[in-house]
Amino acid sequence: MSSAINSKYPSVDDLRTLAKKRVPAFAFEYLDGGCNEDISLARNTSEIREVQLQPRYLNNYGISSTKAKILGMEFDAPFGIAPVGLRGLIWPNSPEILAKAAHAHNIPFILSTVATMDIERASELTEGKAWFQLYNPVEDSIRNDLLDRAEVAGCPVLVLLCDVPTFGYRPRDIRNGLALPPKMSAKNILQMLGKPTWAYHTLKYGQPAFEILKPYTPAGLNLKQLGQFMDKTFSGRLNEELIKPIRDKWKGKLVLKGVASSQDTADAIRLGFDGIIVSNHGGRQLDAAQSTIHSLEEIVADYADKIEIMMDSGLRSGPDIARAIASGAKFTFMGRAFTYGAAALGTKGGEHTIAILKKQFKQVMDQLCCERVEDLPKHLIK
Repeated sequence: MSSAINSKYPSVDDLRTLAKKRVPAFAFEYLDGGCNEDISLARNTSEIREVQLQPRYLNNYGISSTKAKILGMEFDAPFGIAPVGLRGLIWPNSPEILAKAAHAHNIPFILSTVATMDIERASELTEGKAWFQLYNPVEDSIRNDLLDRAEVAGCPVLVLLCDVPTFGYRPRDIRNGLALPPKMSAKNILQMLGKPTWAYHTLKYGQPAFEILKPYTPAGLNLKQLGQFMDKTFSGRLNEELIKPIRDKWKGKLVLKGVASSQDTADAIRLGFDGIIVSNHGGRQLDAAQSTIHSLEEIVADYADKIEIMMDSGLRSGPDIARAIASGAKFTFMGRAFTYGAAALGTKGGEHTIAILKKQFKQVMDQLCCERVEDLPKHLIK
C-alpha cells in the first residue's frame, strides 16, 4: 500500500485535467457530464462548499483519527469508491485498479451491475469485501441469480438503486453515440487515435464488456439498445412489492441508494433497509434535483438516529467529505474522483487518489482540532 502523493497532481482537479488529456472525448464526457444542461451537476458541488466548519483551537485534543464505522464495519477513512457504469471504457482495467486500491487502504468498493468487471473478480480482489449495487431485474430468475452470485462471492452489502426509473437525458452521450465497444464512427476513431496510451491499454486488456450481465444479455449494445435492454430486463422502479423478496432473500446488509427525501427515508426504514445513501446519481438523472447536501440536511434532521445515513454526488475533495460528515452523513462515496485518478495515472491512480483524499481530510480534522470522525458535526456552523 502506498500513501505517497505525486506532487505533480496533488488534487482531484489535477487528476481530472490529466485524465481529459489521456481519454477519448466520448468516454471522458460520459464520465464528466451530467444530464440536460448540467445544472444539478454543478449545484451539487457548489452547495456542498457553502457549508462552513468552525475550529476549536483551545480544545485539549489528541491525535486525529480518520477511522469510521458504517453498517457494523470499520474502515480507515469515511469514504468509499462509488459504482460507475462502463468504468473500463473510460480507462482500461480501471475497475480492477480501484478495487485493489480500496482493499489495500481498507475502504469500501461498490461494484455496479453495469460494471466491466464481474462480481466474482471483484470479490477475489477485495477478499470478499466488495459491495454490490443491483439494478433490479424484471425477471425473478435473473434477480435471484445475481443475488446468489453476490452471496457466494461474499459481498457483505447489497445496494439497491432507486433513482433510475428512466435513463437521464444526456446530450453528450447522444451526440457521441456512446457504445460498448465504442462506436466506430469517423469522429470516435479520430478521438481514439489521438489518445495512443488509452488505445494501447485497450488493446492490452481487450475491449470492455458488461461482464456481470454477460449471462443475460447480448454483447455490443449501443446506447439506445442498452437503454432498451435495461428498460426491458431491469426495472429502475422500486416499491414494496419489488423490495420485499430481495429483503427476504438477502442475508447481508441492505442499503437503498438514490434517496433524496424524508418520505423515501421513512419507507426505507419501514421496509427493513439497514442504511441509505443520499444521492442524485451525480446529477446524471434529474437536472432539476435538489443538491445532495440539502437533501441530506433534511433527512438527518428527521432520521439521524433511526437509520445509517451515507451520501454521494458532488464530493471532490477531503474538505467536501468533512463538510458532508459534519452535516450528518456517517459515511461518503465518490465515483468520478476515483475514475479521474485511474484515467490520469493508470495502475497508480487508485492509491494516489485515496492518498490525496485521506491527507486532505486529515488536515481538516487537525485544523478543526477534532479527534474523531463522529465529532465533526460539533464543528458545523449552522
